Amino acid sequence: MKVIDFSQTNSILNQYISEIRNVEVQNDRLRFRRNIERIGEIMAYEMSKEFRYSVKNIQTPLGIAPVSTPDNQLVISTILRAGLPFHQGFLSYFDGAENAFVSAYRKYKDTLKFDIHIEYIASPRIDDKTLIITDPMLATGGSMELSYQAMLTKGHPAEIHVASIIASQHAIEHIMNVFPENKTTIWCAAIDPEINEHSYIVPGLGDAGDLAYGEKE
Repeated sequence: MKVIDFSQTNSILNQYISEIRNVEVQNDRLRFRRNIERIGEIMAYEMSKEFRYSVKNIQTPLGIAPVSTPDNQLVISTILRAGLPFHQGFLSYFDGAENAFVSAYRKYKDTLKFDIHIEYIASPRIDDKTLIITDPMLATGGSMELSYQAMLTKGHPAEIHVASIIASQHAIEHIMNVFPENKTTIWCAAIDPEINEHSYIVPGLGDAGDLAYGEKE
C-alpha cells in the first residue's frame, strides 16, 4: 500500500498546514476553512496524476484538438462535519464527481473511552468506481474504517484513495491493516507521531470541526 506524505516535499501546501495549526491564526474561521479547501485542491491535483487517461478529440472553432483526459468515474466520500471544506477542495477540481456523505461520531463511555457510531449515509453506487474518502483528521483510523464499511453497502470500488490532512502514525498503520492493500493509496499532508490519552493527534491542530464551524455541545 502506497502512503504519500506531502510534508516530506517542499511546496506551498506546507504554508497552509502551518496556518491551520497556528493557534494565533485558528480564530479566523473563514481562513481556516479556505486553507482546508486549498489543501484539498492541491491534493486533488496530485491525485489526478494517478488516474487512467485516454486521448479525446475535441472540436474547437478552428479544428480538432486531441486532449488526454481522465477516464475514472469518481465518488468523493466525506465524513461529516469536519470534512466539508476538505471535500469542497476536491470537488473544485473533480467537478464531475459523484458525492457521498457519512456521519460518524465518537460516543464517549467516559472521558477517555468511546465507541464510534455511523448514523447516516447518502451515496451513489460505487461498483468499479474510484472511491476517494476524505477526512481532515485521522487520529485512530476508526471513523475511516467504519465509513469505508458503510460505503461497501453501496458496492465495491475498483480503487480507493484515503485522503487526510493530518494523520497519526497509529492511524496510518490501522488503515494499512484494514483496507485492501492492492487497491488503496493513502494521501496525507502531514503525519504526526502520536495520539494522547484522549485519542487526539499530537501535535495535531485541535478539533477541525469546531475550528471550521464553531463549538458544539
